[in-house]
Amino acid sequence: MTAATRRYAQAERETASPERLMVLLFQAALRNMRNGATALETGKLGEAGRVLGRASDIVMELHRTLDRPKAPELCDRLGEVYRFVTRHLGAAVLSRDPRTAREAERVLRPIAEAFETAVASLAAQRKR
Repeated sequence: MTAATRRYAQAERETASPERLMVLLFQAALRNMRNGATALETGKLGEAGRVLGRASDIVMELHRTLDRPKAPELCDRLGEVYRFVTRHLGAAVLSRDPRTAREAERVLRPIAEAFETAVASLAAQRKR
């Protein structure tokens, strides 16, 4: 990543709405999962542990943002998914199995996409 790219990414994070920050978190988690699975496939175990650990940290942060009083059933279901994903990421590192990391990514991706779609819809409504 170039210095200009890093500055742009930092500016985006600093000026983004809370909803956009959540989208960025989902994207970062998925990117780290893909990179971790690739690192496992190529035998880069240290890198795999680092990026899959980062993905797990992000998913745990997403879990902490759930507002259970507002939507208890939804939060319970998302919590189950987030716990599944973090368990699989840890298992992928321990077993050195990229398929386990890709399974975690496969499970999280539809939630990330749905959230991104909802945020885009909300942004479009605000522009009207």
